[in-house]
Amino acid sequence: MAEQNNIFLVQQQLSAEFNIQPVARYEDWMRELAAVINYLIQTDFTRLVNILYRLDVSELRLKQLLQQEAGTNAGELIATLIVERQLEKINIRNRYRTSNDIPDDEKW
Repeated sequence: MAEQNNIFLVQQQLSAEFNIQPVARYEDWMRELAAVINYLIQTDFTRLVNILYRLDVSELRLKQLLQQEAGTNAGELIATLIVERQLEKINIRNRYRTSNDIPDDEKW
């Protein structure tokens, strides 16, 4: 259930970035995200690179994946990497979130 909530959170975050609406079916949303990414590859590659940089998608991992999966839809590969990175950031934040159970006199 938590993973599903995280996916919905990622959809909300990325929908604003890519100007698409979150939808109930994750597969449909991913297909739409991939289409937008393919459009950016063709029309505004600089904007796509800036988005990838802001979202902290590994350039090395992206290059490796595109080489390994040559012939595969690049938009789908990039969309998958973006979502994986966003989920990773959410999981890290949740793991290191501070507890509110600390008494006030022991807080820094």
